Formats: sequence, structure tokens, C-alpha cells
Amino acid sequence: MHPILEVKSISKSFGELVANSEISFAVNKGEILAILGENGAGKTTLMNILFGHYMPDKGSINFKNNPLKFGNTGNSISLGIGMVHQHFTLADNLTVLENIIIGHKSLFSFSLSKKRSLEKLNSLIDRFNLPINPNAMVSDLSVSEKQRLEILKTLYKDCELLILDEPTAALTPQETDALYKTINNMVKQGLSVILISHKLNEVLSVSDRIIVLRNGKMVGDQETKKADYKSIASLIVGKEIFYPKKTKAIPKEQVLKVENIFYETEIDLDVKIKNLNLELYGGEIIGIAGVAGNGQQNFAKLLSGHAKPSSGKLYIENKEIKTFAPQSFMELGVAYIPEDRNKDGLVGDMSIWENAIMTETSNSEIVSNFGFIKNKISKEQSNKLCSLNDVRYQSIDQPARLLSGGNVQKLLIGKWLHRKPKVIIACQPTRGLDEGAIAAVHEMILSAREQGNGIIIIGEDLDELITLSDKICVMYNGKLSNPLISSDIDKLKIGMMMSGESFDND
Repeated sequence: MHPILEVKSISKSFGELVANSEISFAVNKGEILAILGENGAGKTTLMNILFGHYMPDKGSINFKNNPLKFGNTGNSISLGIGMVHQHFTLADNLTVLENIIIGHKSLFSFSLSKKRSLEKLNSLIDRFNLPINPNAMVSDLSVSEKQRLEILKTLYKDCELLILDEPTAALTPQETDALYKTINNMVKQGLSVILISHKLNEVLSVSDRIIVLRNGKMVGDQETKKADYKSIASLIVGKEIFYPKKTKAIPKEQVLKVENIFYETEIDLDVKIKNLNLELYGGEIIGIAGVAGNGQQNFAKLLSGHAKPSSGKLYIENKEIKTFAPQSFMELGVAYIPEDRNKDGLVGDMSIWENAIMTETSNSEIVSNFGFIKNKISKEQSNKLCSLNDVRYQSIDQPARLLSGGNVQKLLIGKWLHRKPKVIIACQPTRGLDEGAIAAVHEMILSAREQGNGIIIIGEDLDELITLSDKICVMYNGKLSNPLISSDIDKLKIGMMMSGESFDND
């Protein structure tokens, strides 16, 4: 079979950083190729070269026997290469049809040929089973509908090779299944797909072939039917990965209680919180599952002191909280791991050691009576903290923004655990991390549970929530379901609740 895409000896460096080194592979017509690798392995750089965003230092790419013009996105699109990014690029104030036409023709010319454009779109919807209302406003679409729209945008431009970057990151299990049925349908009709995903179980179930990148080099090219989870995970990180196992929970005293809490604000884009009730005990993990935009952000802000409820009560260790402020909550023993670790979790231009001690301003060992930081002691303690939590870096003085995503997360969790909190609020704790970093973060979370911490994990990855949680609640449209204990946790049921079906909080 003659390949539709041939990548030969692609290399790309950014200064001293080698992002891609002599990478060569091919994609056949009607094939699903999965590209895996750690954060920083070179996947994104390679796809940006393929889609025309970057110029390689060396190498060539042929698509349908045509040489790719590097650094020219228009050329990639015109040849039939389409890419759906992890974060959608849609105009909420326009309709589905208008979003598809943007960049293809002006809206003025579109108005002159609306009938033809609509006919083509409806034909694509029917052909690939991507149901969506062409006249619907994008702002009114669900996450899965926006995903379909992004795919239709590429198909409208006669795409023959579709690159999907983390396509199921925010989808329910049912939506994920539906998406992969669509992808398989596209492949049967001759399209080729490059899939980038951190979800190995999905990759193993849907792909035909797997390529693994590590440190900018290709270290594996294998038929999926000959691969298994453990071997691929080990290939990604270069060593065998040991996944922690959850023991039976032994709940201790109540550490957090949410009682009839409501929250609303006119300036907040997230949905309102409606009559939330929850009890958390030391030594247990409660997972909060939900599709993005159902109130999880506001819930996390309430639990961490970043917002004050409109009504209702919140207790920490049976003490009713009157002052809602991050510093107050921190002093009461609440640790907050934000969803956006780089924006909200650290100050990127400050050093690693400065970020490590940021929560220790009341520690007399590192802060003098006059409020000055004791640099030498601070660096020593930061090095110990990083070593204990396997945070890898070149120098403790380097800017924190140079850390990989996994190392940032280990630093954030590690510095909070050092304070011996009573409650940990963790939002999307492993989003975007590779298998090795995921295993390390899971180990840290379960270890904190063993030490008696009460932990709330707010996330969209059901597999992760089921793996870690003793109970799972679903948040939908600002409401919280009754908790499901481990023995009652059913992935399909939770997925239906996340989409609003069978949701019950009575």
C-alpha cells in the first residue's frame, strides 16, 4: 500500500533544545496512526511542522506525492491536511455554518452562495454522521457538538488527513464512543487520521499503529494489535512504570462540610451553584465528575476561599467559616491545586525555590523577624522538597516556567503536602501529563489519603476518578448529585449523569 503521507528525517531545534531529531514515518490511506510521548517529547512541534506552522531545520514531507511547503498553513490545507486542536477555535457569536465558512470565503460572498454552502455542509453531516444544526449559534452548542463542528470545518475544506489533538479531553464516555464511531466511519471512507492522546486505553482500542516519541526521537513504531498498555507506557518514559494501588478507605473525622450553598455572580461566566451539600472525611477521596462549564470552577473557588457563597454554610473541622479568603483557608489547612497550574499555580518568572516556599511566609525558619527571606535555608529546604517529590530540574534558581507540566504538578502538590493540610482540593490534577507523571501524581494523592487527608478531585477524566476515588459525585448545571460509593460506581451511569440524563440529587 502506497502511503498518503511520508515524513523523512525531520529535525527541529529551538536554540539548544532539540525538539525533533531525524524523525521518519509514513501514514497509509485509511489508517489511524497514534503518536504518543511524554510532555516535551516533540509531538506538538512535529504536528506544527506538518500543518505548516513551523519550518524544520532538516528533512522533507510528501503528501499525496506532493512536497509540503514548510511554514505555509494554506499549502497544508489546500493539499488536504486538517487539524483539530485540543482547544476549540470557534466564534461563539456566529452560527455553525458561518464558523465553517470563516477562512474559506468572506461572509459577504458566503451570503451570495449560502444555498450551495448549506448543501455541502448537510451532505458532510449525512455522509459522516455528524449531527448538528447548521443554523445553531455556537454559544448554544454542547462540548461534543463543538467537537463535531471542528471536524466538519476540516472536512468542508476537503480534508484527507485529519490530525486530532487530545480529541476526547472534555467528552463524556458516551460522547467519546460516538466520536470514535465517527472516526472509524471516516476511515472506512478513505480518510487517514493522526491521533495524539494521553489516554492509552483509547489509543489501544481505536488505532491501527502507534508511534512513540521520547526526547525528540522516535523510539517505537508498532502495530497496535501487537502492543499492550504496560509495554507502550514503559516505552513512552523509557523505563517500567509502577502504578499505585488504592487500598480500602478508612474514613476518619469530618474535615469539610458544605451545607445548602448557593453562589451566583453577574460577572462570572461559569454557571450558578445551586443548593450544594457535601461531607468529606479524612482518609477519603471524593471525585467530582462533570463536563466543563457545569459549575466546577465556581465550586473549586468556594472550597478554596477564592469566592464567598451567596447563602449557605461551609465548615472546616466542624468550624463554620465566616471569612472567605485564600490566605484564611490556607491557615485552616486547605490546600488548593488549581486547574491551570502554570497561570494560577506558580509565578513562572520566579525561581523554583521561590515558588516552593511561597506558602511558607509564616515559617520562621525561612522568614526573618523583619520579613526577609533567608535565601540559603530556603534553597536548602526547596531542594529537599523537590528531591522528596521527584521534581526534576537543572538548577533550583531556574525560572519555574522551564519545568515540564509533570514537574510543575509534583512541585505544587509537594509544597502543599509539606504543610500537612487537612483538606486538598485538586482540579484536573493530571491533565496533559504523560504516563510517568500521572503515576507519580497518583502516588502522591493516594499517599496523602493514607496520611488522613480529605481530598476532593474535580475532573473530567472518568477513568482517573474511578481509579482514585472512594466516592463520586456528578456536577451538572450547578447541582451536585448524591455520592456513589466505589461498589456502585458504573462508568456508563456516571457518563449519562454528566450529560444530564438520569441526574438525581434528591
